[in-house]
Amino acid sequence: MKHKENGDDSLQPKDKLFTGVEAKQETPESPKAGPEGSTPSAPIAIEKPGAGAAEQRVDADGSPSSSGDHKPRTDEANPSVASKSVSAKKQQSFFGERPLPAIEMAPRVLRYRSRRDFLLFGTGTLAALAGGAFLLPQDTLTRIGIHRNIDSPAKEWFLNKALRIDDDVAEALYSGNRRVPTYTKSQITPLKNNYNGTTPDPGYVSGWTLTLDGLASGLSISLDIGNLITRFSLHEQITRLVCVEGWSAVAWWAGLRFDDLIRAYPPMSQAKWARVESSVNLDASGNPDPYFMSLDLATARHPQTLLATHFNGQPLTVDHGAPLRLVVPVKLGLKNVKAITRIAYVAEEPRDYWAERGYSRYDGI
Repeated sequence: MKHKENGDDSLQPKDKLFTGVEAKQETPESPKAGPEGSTPSAPIAIEKPGAGAAEQRVDADGSPSSSGDHKPRTDEANPSVASKSVSAKKQQSFFGERPLPAIEMAPRVLRYRSRRDFLLFGTGTLAALAGGAFLLPQDTLTRIGIHRNIDSPAKEWFLNKALRIDDDVAEALYSGNRRVPTYTKSQITPLKNNYNGTTPDPGYVSGWTLTLDGLASGLSISLDIGNLITRFSLHEQITRLVCVEGWSAVAWWAGLRFDDLIRAYPPMSQAKWARVESSVNLDASGNPDPYFMSLDLATARHPQTLLATHFNGQPLTVDHGAPLRLVVPVKLGLKNVKAITRIAYVAEEPRDYWAERGYSRYDGI
């Protein structure tokens, strides 16, 4: 064991800390050579009971060694007494993970709580399934084997409330500065003809006009496609059209901005909505089925909202709403009215074709 030499040439043992065990006492090593002419001493190790092995210097005749340059150690006065244990307590970090407390629980109590938790989980699962079935359409319930009709006014009320909340959140998140992604021409994908009913006969195109009502002037204005193309600048954009049915397509559109039309023909001051209509729309049997849709004026003024006149670099065909259709990339496809014939500005939210059939009114993306 190493020792540090003090100024008085005495040797002091270096302290050591132990945890949970008794400390050992050690005596200084004997000097390599004693005073000149003295008999060399031989170190003898003496085992002290209960105190570990302690070394003591003795001469050959059994008497203790008395080296002049060593002082007797005070802690060797009673070698049979062991040093006290010193515990090294580790400081607990404020953010350190603390050990979990041990919890003892009788097996009977544990079994009772396990059964109770299992029953509660099972009851909650059944309630969730029942609630989900309550909200599913009757056709879906019939396909999965539930033939009982659970349509009710309460179900209709709940679904309408849920749609209203969804619309309110989407409207609150709307920003005229947020634009949907645009794409390159190499990313264009096919766009199918998705009229709700039968595609109208092209005969209406030659006599087509756009009627504007609800203007600040109090007048009703009629514009043909020539007026729109020559008076307003055309803007191009390649955006994604997202259908409520679950499909989407990237298409290249060109037309005048709806906001430019609003600036040229301002609506009445209290107007907050636009009712966009198509009188040439047909149902699946080919009978007249006018299409009408509500659009908030904030969305109408969005820089990516177009009254499109061209598709993929060519004038619109009847399949895609010739000669004028609405393109609203921040809304679902059902808001993108084809073959528009009338736009009316109103103060209150107008009727909406699909909202009257159980769909959302706002339909924001």
